[in-house]
Amino acid sequence: MKHFFYRFRGWLVAPPLLFALFATAGKVERPYLCWSLGLGLFACGVFLRVWAQQHLHYRLRIDTTLTRSGPYRRIRNPIYWGNTLIGAGLVATSGLLWLVVPTAVWFLAVYAVVVRYEEGVLEELYGEPYGRFLAEIPRWLPRGSFDPNLELVNEHLGASVVAELHNLLFLAPFVARALILR
Repeated sequence: MKHFFYRFRGWLVAPPLLFALFATAGKVERPYLCWSLGLGLFACGVFLRVWAQQHLHYRLRIDTTLTRSGPYRRIRNPIYWGNTLIGAGLVATSGLLWLVVPTAVWFLAVYAVVVRYEEGVLEELYGEPYGRFLAEIPRWLPRGSFDPNLELVNEHLGASVVAELHNLLFLAPFVARALILR
């Protein structure tokens, strides 16, 4: 079952987004508020993904290694947090503000299963160093004192931005919805 969740994780987080595209029940009729909140959450999510991508190199055609820099110094799953913020932001742009929290919970529930699978795969791949990473770095919420060395920018910033541009496509149906329902 964990492999199923991993393989179809993109599709499994889609239901609240699809609901937000087509539902109107409970819609808040304050477009400036909804779009400001939504785009703010969306931008935070994309920022987190770009920051993580600079260190992870997953889409950069660079050899990947066990990543312990940037956001990975604080949490093990910044990409999934970024996705959750993006999803919550998209739902907010639809005007269904009541659906923002359930969407975030849905995303995190799906990702909780996905992460369990990924951790097993990565432990086999990286062995003891990954075991130490699991012991030292929390899965979801940072702990301990604040480290001012965030490593926000490195030599892979440009490539990371380009690699994450596809996230802007997720806005298109929500912009179209807003224009149609004007």
